[in-house]
Amino acid sequence: MTLGALRPDLARGIQRLRQRWVLIVQIGVAVLVSWTVAGRVLGHENPFFAPVTAIICLGLTYGQRLRRIAEVTIGVAIGVLVGDLVVLVLGNGAWQMALVVVVAMSIAVVLSSGQLLVIQSGVQSVFIVALVADQGVAVSRWLDAVVGGLVALVIGAVAPTSPLRRSRVEAARTVREVSSTLRDVVAALRRRDRVLAEAALDQARAMEGQLVELRTAASEGVAVVRQSPLLRSHAPAARASSELVVPLDRCARNLRVLARRASVAITRQEVVPDRYVDLVAALADAGDDLARVLDEHAAPLAARGVLERVAGLSARVDPSAGLSAEMIRGQVRSMVVDLLVVAGLDDDDALLLVPESHLP
Repeated sequence: MTLGALRPDLARGIQRLRQRWVLIVQIGVAVLVSWTVAGRVLGHENPFFAPVTAIICLGLTYGQRLRRIAEVTIGVAIGVLVGDLVVLVLGNGAWQMALVVVVAMSIAVVLSSGQLLVIQSGVQSVFIVALVADQGVAVSRWLDAVVGGLVALVIGAVAPTSPLRRSRVEAARTVREVSSTLRDVVAALRRRDRVLAEAALDQARAMEGQLVELRTAASEGVAVVRQSPLLRSHAPAARASSELVVPLDRCARNLRVLARRASVAITRQEVVPDRYVDLVAALADAGDDLARVLDEHAAPLAARGVLERVAGLSARVDPSAGLSAEMIRGQVRSMVVDLLVVAGLDDDDALLLVPESHLP
């Protein structure tokens, strides 16, 4: 694999690090605090389960963070406590390990239906039996697990850091990718280049990965404002950002259809009027304008004017257009509606801004 082929993957990896570095730092702080409390305050030697529990609890996502912390803490505490008690009474070995797993997971199932809680209780009980070094420090390991969970709970509730801006950033990036693909379609149509058209179609299909990032960012933004008392005032902004997911998902679907029809038109040598190609280019420009507005955290309606202009142009029918060309124009009209919704309108108002088709 060449360096050029690795560069996109490296860029995506660096982007993921930028999005997650605060979470990683939080986990580092939780490890330090939990180890210090269990080791120096409680006086436990090598309090392994305190930082391990903190790491598992906090994880690298914001979604349902407090619930995950609670489930993991309870699960770890059950597994460690049952494991400690069994080792203390019966020693350690293969059959003790099996007994500990059955008992710990049974207790967890009775207490909760959460799979994470049940699995953690079984996993941690195995650790206790397999890695036990001294039966005399049994109960201290349970306290270490509780300390790690409590430290994670405090950090998760008080300092989750708001990912609200990330959802807007991901929305802007999605719109910008739409515009980039549209420009590739324009280039393919103007050059009648089938290879370029196929590449544009592949790019449109590859947008699903970006949509996953957008959905994750939006759901995390809503989760954070729900779980943190310090961020409740940001709830309207979080909801507004999450509402961008549906129209952008529709826009990406319409883009795939547009790119596919452009490829078909070139392959079959169908007529695509220059006016329609210019229309796709105008939509790409409008998308860039909307992406800039989202990046700058301005009111999305600031991008409405350019989209309205494209909506007006899309109503003009060219008699020379073939089937694929008309489908391209139709997809532009649908995408204008999608982007107007992203710009702050509801579906009905956005539809009203797209005039009926007519001959020039």
